[in-house]
Amino acid sequence: MSVDGLPPLREVIERHGLQAKKALGQNFLLDLNLTGKVARAAGDLTGATVIEVGPGPGGLTRALLFSGAHRVVAIERDERCLAALAEISAHYPGRLDVISGDALKTDFSALADGPVKIVANLPYNIGTELLLRWLTSEAWPPFYQSLTLMFQREVAERIVAKPGSDAYGRLGVLAGWRAQARIAFDVPRQAFTPPPKVTSSVVHLVPREAPLPADVRKLGCVTEAAFGQRRKMLRQSVKSLGGEALLERCGIDPTRRAETLSIEEFVRLANAIP
Repeated sequence: MSVDGLPPLREVIERHGLQAKKALGQNFLLDLNLTGKVARAAGDLTGATVIEVGPGPGGLTRALLFSGAHRVVAIERDERCLAALAEISAHYPGRLDVISGDALKTDFSALADGPVKIVANLPYNIGTELLLRWLTSEAWPPFYQSLTLMFQREVAERIVAKPGSDAYGRLGVLAGWRAQARIAFDVPRQAFTPPPKVTSSVVHLVPREAPLPADVRKLGCVTEAAFGQRRKMLRQSVKSLGGEALLERCGIDPTRRAETLSIEEFVRLANAIP
């Protein structure tokens, strides 16, 4: 038995035939020391509802419950994993709710019950899309207190990137606009089954209570246009949104490139779009 009184994860995977599926972006984290570290990165879970996406055989789920989460809501698309998650639910009566379904079709705000934290080893194929949805919610402050999420290291660097860096792009602007983001720690590829091709990183994001006022859709449009042609001057990349006239209204040199603009300058551009 493991420290939480449940069977080792490798035994659970073998017993239920839970080989990871590449089509579902699955890479299972089996080291309970590491899943515990992820749970601790989310801060004090006492009294919190934790939403987890893609629990798989339940390694992180177990760590969250063992760390004191009041309630865990786990959203799992792979029906093969439901029996293993049911065993965890029986071990922690009344504290684990498993939703069989697609996270991309889930209304996360409807799951909120008291303080909410989202903690997940996100499937690689939907991780960035989910993060963008959580960051660009119309309602702000959002329903969650924090996001503690695992990504490929390259994506994590884009989330925390600052102006002027190679990794700075649309994701860095939107994350920096609405949240304080930091990389908590890296996870080596060998910690997963099967090992991915790259190192992973856990990113912790805390929403800003009062981000710079901007229309979230217009900010999305201007960042998409600007970074869609990032090697071109802004007068060309944002031509469809007003080009030089828009830039001049905002006091921004039209010969600059997207990666040199601050978040405040992107907000200024968004607010100047008719």
